[in-house]
Amino acid sequence: MRWTGYAGHPSYVVHARTAHPQPAERIVAVPNNTPGVHAGFTNQRYIGTIYRMARRGDTIELAVLGLLHESPMHGYELRKRLNLMLGWRSLLSWGSLYPALKKMLRAGWIEEHTVLSESTTSRRPRIVYEPTEAGRAEFVRLMSEVGPSAWEDDTFDIRFAFFSSTDMEIRLRVLEGRRMRLQERLERVQGQLSLTQKEMDRYAAELQRHGVEQVQREVHWLSELIQAERAGSSQPPQPQN
Repeated sequence: MRWTGYAGHPSYVVHARTAHPQPAERIVAVPNNTPGVHAGFTNQRYIGTIYRMARRGDTIELAVLGLLHESPMHGYELRKRLNLMLGWRSLLSWGSLYPALKKMLRAGWIEEHTVLSESTTSRRPRIVYEPTEAGRAEFVRLMSEVGPSAWEDDTFDIRFAFFSSTDMEIRLRVLEGRRMRLQERLERVQGQLSLTQKEMDRYAAELQRHGVEQVQREVHWLSELIQAERAGSSQPPQPQN
C-alpha cells in the first residue's frame, strides 16, 4: 500500500511503501454551531475539506484587502496580481475570486464602481473595487494577528507579502513562528526517515530528500530574516536557490 506525507509544505509529497493496513476513516461528532457543517455525525475527511476551503477563503480575503489597500483595481487586474502572489500551485479561478468579492461587498469591506476603460481598442466599462474604511480597518486587524494561522502554509506567503504594513514586533513573531513550525516538521520527518528508508524505492527516497532540503533552505532564510529584523536592516536577504 502507499501513503502520502508532507515535509514542510503541501508540494513536498513523500511516497513510501508499507505493509500495514490503512486505518479506517473515523466518524466524529460535530458541534451544532460548526459553520457550514450539518450537526450530528460526519466524515472526518469531509470536515478537513471544509476547513481547508474556509481557510483558503480567508487567505483570499486577506490578499484582496492587502492589494486594494495599495490601490483600487478591477477584477482582471486583481486576479492577475493574486495569482502572482499565490504562485502557480494555487492559481485562482474566477469561480473562487468573485464569491469572495461578493462576500466582502456584503460585509462592507470593499465597494465597487464602474469606470470606462482607457484602452483605445475597447471602451467597455469595468467594475473597479476599492476598500472602505471598514475594509482598511479589517486589513490592519488581520495583519496584527499573531498565532498559528499566521505562519501556516496557506497564509504565511500572504502575510509576508504585506509585511511593510506591520511593525517589527509582529513581523518577528510571525517569522519565528514559521521557523518553529518548519523545524518541528523537519524533526518529525527526519525521525521517520530512518524507520522508512528501507521500505522506500530510490525515487521516493529522492523526493523525500528534495523536500527536506527545501525546508532546510527556508529555515536558513527565515533565520537570516529574523537576524536582519533584529538588526534593523531594511534589505531582507534573498532565499537561496
